[in-house]
Amino acid sequence: MTEASTGGGTGHTARYDRRGASRVLAELAQPGLFAEAPAPRARHIEYAGTPLTPEPGHRLTFSQRLYLERFMRPCRPDQVTSATHRITWTDSHGIPNTGHYRDDGLGPAVPIAAREAVLELWDRLAANGSFAERATRLDGRAHALLMGTTTDHDPVEIFRVGIEATGRTLAQHALLARQTPYRDAVEFARGMLDSGIFAAVATRWYWELQASTYRRGMIPVTLLAQPDTTVRYSAETVAVLRAMKDATIADAHTVMRRATGPEGLTVAAAIEKYHDDLDLISRQYALLPSGARPACLAAMPHRIADEHYSILPMVAERFVATFAAVLAGLAVTPVTGEVDGSDSDGPIAADDQVFYVPDMTCKHCVRTIGGVLESMGIRVADIDLVSKRVVAEFRSPRNRARAFEAIRDGGYNPSAVRAEADSDPAQGQVTVTAESTR
Repeated sequence: MTEASTGGGTGHTARYDRRGASRVLAELAQPGLFAEAPAPRARHIEYAGTPLTPEPGHRLTFSQRLYLERFMRPCRPDQVTSATHRITWTDSHGIPNTGHYRDDGLGPAVPIAAREAVLELWDRLAANGSFAERATRLDGRAHALLMGTTTDHDPVEIFRVGIEATGRTLAQHALLARQTPYRDAVEFARGMLDSGIFAAVATRWYWELQASTYRRGMIPVTLLAQPDTTVRYSAETVAVLRAMKDATIADAHTVMRRATGPEGLTVAAAIEKYHDDLDLISRQYALLPSGARPACLAAMPHRIADEHYSILPMVAERFVATFAAVLAGLAVTPVTGEVDGSDSDGPIAADDQVFYVPDMTCKHCVRTIGGVLESMGIRVADIDLVSKRVVAEFRSPRNRARAFEAIRDGGYNPSAVRAEADSDPAQGQVTVTAESTR
């Protein structure tokens, strides 16, 4: 939906207004976003780890280097820290996941616990009946603001994506744990909160950079320890993040000026025609007035009921507390993983038409993955964002393997995994295993 279109059946014209949309979300969240925390439970999760191999003569992998050169100018390779390992596991909801860690850092438990904390907060969001009731009472104007401004227009989905971004922020910055004074994962998480790192990501990064570099196991940041035991971004980091954001905004404006100028398109038609170009650099940036800088909706302050309020600090505090509680009952065990895929040109089994993309987190991801498959002549039958499940009509195992390579080149990690999650509600314990579908 664009600023020139109308909200579905609301009778209100959707318009791009970040502060207005932020106010709608803040008023939904301020009375309370989450239901009460459940009783602590034990979790045992198995994971498979794979070392990341840098290109010969480079400090980054091939995928990392390509992304750096294409989308992170003017960032240099020496300003980027890479993970040493990629891991795959199945979470307690039975969904395959992919994450990264460094062998000189806090280990694989951090991305796994971060995912479990995200799931718990998603469940608590869904269990908050008063929040759901407030969301259903939103009027046409509020829906039009969300439709015209946000990528995920449904309020529940917007908060889900924000919660997941919070977990992503913690797991990604854990690659830099050795640059901090924090001794374990819980101390690290609380240190990130006290240092304002969650707010720094919201205000200094641009969305696609944070999501894409996370998926590739890389982070263009240096942390500096302070005398009060907090940490902060180095001046060089701040400058580079700003330069990358400015370059991204300039790219978006160039696309829009060409489309609405020489090509004579309306804004709505321009976004429709150049949707794929703008997907990489965020259509929201294309709609920013000249000279304006983007602001994270969750980080914007508002005055509600005579008090100053913003969503981000509340979500970050709740996430860190949940992460610490999850980690206290979490045991992780490495297992040997098997590579899925085949070079055969023979018939493909029905089960092999189904796969998962663990790092598919929003509608942008859905469109990107679907576009990759369709560009290869592969019909997509279904993509489910919640379960991360994709059903596609591959012609052969070789066709499937090549499609997986193309998806990986885009920064995603497809997985042919069938998950089995067994739980004992009486004991509050969850044991998760995963087996190959091949």
